[in-house]
Amino acid sequence: MAASAEILQKYEMTIGIECHVQLATDTKLFSPADNDARDAAPNTKVHPIDFGLPGMLPVLNRHAVDLAIRAGKALNAPIANVSRFDRKHYFYPDLPKGYQTSQMYQPIILAGYVDAPLEDGTVKRVRIEHAHMEEDAGKLTHHDDYSLVDLNRAGTPLIEIVSEPDMHSAAEARAYATELYRLMTYAGVTYGDLYHGNMRFDVNISIAPKGSTTLGKRAEVKNLNSFRSVEHAAQYEFERQVALVEAGEPVVQETRGWNDDRGVTTSQRSKEDAQDYRYMPDPDIPPIVLTDEEIADIQAGMPMLPGEYRESWTGLSLDKSVVDTILGHQEVADLLQQTYRLADSDQGGALNELGMDKQVYAALMRRIFNWFASTPDEMIDLARIRSGLVEPRRLVHLALLAEKNEISSNNAKEIFLFLFDESFAGKMPRDIAKEKNLLQVSDESAITAIVDDVMNDPASAASIADIKAGKDKAIGYLVGQVMKRSRGQANPSLAQKLIRERL
Repeated sequence: MAASAEILQKYEMTIGIECHVQLATDTKLFSPADNDARDAAPNTKVHPIDFGLPGMLPVLNRHAVDLAIRAGKALNAPIANVSRFDRKHYFYPDLPKGYQTSQMYQPIILAGYVDAPLEDGTVKRVRIEHAHMEEDAGKLTHHDDYSLVDLNRAGTPLIEIVSEPDMHSAAEARAYATELYRLMTYAGVTYGDLYHGNMRFDVNISIAPKGSTTLGKRAEVKNLNSFRSVEHAAQYEFERQVALVEAGEPVVQETRGWNDDRGVTTSQRSKEDAQDYRYMPDPDIPPIVLTDEEIADIQAGMPMLPGEYRESWTGLSLDKSVVDTILGHQEVADLLQQTYRLADSDQGGALNELGMDKQVYAALMRRIFNWFASTPDEMIDLARIRSGLVEPRRLVHLALLAEKNEISSNNAKEIFLFLFDESFAGKMPRDIAKEKNLLQVSDESAITAIVDDVMNDPASAASIADIKAGKDKAIGYLVGQVMKRSRGQANPSLAQKLIRERL
């Protein structure tokens, strides 16, 4: 039975998240087998090392180490100069060696933090306890009376990012998971294909009465692969545990699964402690030894991260929803950053070229940001952005046309989409507007004639009377008629001015 909202207010939930991130390598962590098994038949992306056959010695994938170093930078965490691999022993059919190779005692990534933006504009800092490298296990497919083993994922290189229990709401958990995803994809650590398990979240949840210094027993909801699932599973588990405590029943330390269709968690098995795995150093894998110079060199080539984009755009006073939408695609964020920085290049090149100050340029940038944010994903061709087709200067020139009312807002959006069309490659927005007959008419004498026709039309009499009676909104009808008769080319501001002069 679900607890009431009043009862829920008596408790606080505490959340820590372990996130498994699949590293963007060509081969597995210790074998030369293909690391991409998304569309492969079962047990076709394997090597004798992955099967754990006797005599097979693992060889560490150096590219995986480099990606872990990049991840450390994104997590604001130092990299250990010396890290080691350990054997985590447990028996399961998808782990033929009888142990998982992981890093228990000396992880490669030390303590750091992630700053996750919340919906209310504040930032939640979530501390990172550590992050370690490890290999993935295989996959089991269960049927009524048997199970099938697929070892395609066995040996897949992962980093497991372990947060501190710093989150206290389902919304904070979602915000953290979202920001972590962006950090890892922007840094090039993972491809970020959530559907195929490139990032999987294990959410640990416990409850306690508000003000208590002692945490309750935690339940771990395993293998969540969407931000929505993280939020919904956390909220459900909070309410489930509160209902148990209120009914005088204990919360069991266990692993639970999330049923997305039903919106519930279900018990899977009791939760093990570290000592149950009988960790021991792996004698087959030498320690990872890194100099400060090596670490700095690898991290020097890092691209801008989401937080750096946000900081750079602070002066534009953008809505959070706009920024979030833009950051959903790294290519778009990079293009807009290039566009924004045009004003800083060549001693203010763009500003001098267009004859404007930074305040006007900021207004143009807000237009451009809003165009991208309001355009459905399927209409934004990222490949065309990567190819350089959608050039920063073309975006600025288009925004300037709209700002000066040389084209309407609707026509500006239409031309914006033309910038993604290869048939318009290299053409400036003004040329496209001329070709498509989208330039607004700002010739006062030409618009005056249309306004006079509209004002003399008997159909306009009611609107004219309403305006004179103080119903100012009625002018919209008259402006609309001017726009209709001009086929959308009249400057609406000028049309309204001329109408008012005649009233």
